[in-house]
Amino acid sequence: MSETTYPAGVSVPPAPVLSVSPVVLPAPGRAVDLALRVSAPVTGSELPVVLLSHGQGYSNHLSSLNGYAPLADFWAAHGFLVIQPTHLSSRTLNLPADTPGAPLHWRSRAEDMSRVLDRLDAVETAVPQLRGRVDRGRVAVAGHSMGGHTASLLLGARLTDPDDGTEVNLADPRITAGVLLAAPGRGGDALAGPAAENFPFLSTTDFSAMRTPALVVAGDKDTSGHLTVMGPDWHTDPYVLSPGPKSLLTLFDAEHGLGGVSGYDVAETTDENPARVSAVQRLTWAYLRTALHPGDPAWQAECEALASGPDPLGRVESK
Repeated sequence: MSETTYPAGVSVPPAPVLSVSPVVLPAPGRAVDLALRVSAPVTGSELPVVLLSHGQGYSNHLSSLNGYAPLADFWAAHGFLVIQPTHLSSRTLNLPADTPGAPLHWRSRAEDMSRVLDRLDAVETAVPQLRGRVDRGRVAVAGHSMGGHTASLLLGARLTDPDDGTEVNLADPRITAGVLLAAPGRGGDALAGPAAENFPFLSTTDFSAMRTPALVVAGDKDTSGHLTVMGPDWHTDPYVLSPGPKSLLTLFDAEHGLGGVSGYDVAETTDENPARVSAVQRLTWAYLRTALHPGDPAWQAECEALASGPDPLGRVESK
């Protein structure tokens, strides 16, 4: 992994990464205790926190703390504490189909992230190498696919609980930035029939109150026909339908895997492209660095580098 250097002179060399799993947090009332992977550079202090929510997909282990290594490794090597929970929707848990919240456990997923923030002391105790190194005032959330839905709720998106008709607000004010990767868009007539029937919580998604700054990443070939009739534009809804400040990274020729962010050499990635994954790594890291450290030049520099290349992999717009 090469050193990342910016025109303004900011240089962040990749550090060796310490990764510990499972870190298990007792979770009374949850079907099972909450298992985490914790990744961080072996040196450095004042590490911002990134909570990373996995998607679903077809693989048995990517939808767990064992997935998304291309992102978790890169972010940790460049100065973040990355915490990855295994949500109740994970195939690895093999929970009974009648477990409350099944199959996707949309509410529990967001609650997992807030539980982690509530228990950072326990995380530091379980991983002594982190003691005194965590900047709890700088917290972001990121997620891919269903994980993007989870992240959007923590950033302020709302929905109507299909079971009781109440408005759900799971926003966590401790989270001050986010990255949504191939996240679901609006509900209503944008949903394909089977999605509306099988995942009714998607039917009422409302981004109008999602005010926390975020980067939305979407592939312009991500049709997601099993979920939406809108085509690739559906995945830009979290940007288009939410108030600023927001940025949108549109990746050219990218499908739902965004080149392969969910794991190294993943068979289910339909658009495997190491250069695209590298762009996602750099741009998401740069966005989070600048969002959590206002004035840092990383985001501007990476956007300029993306636009100035001879064969750009995507484009960025902001509001």
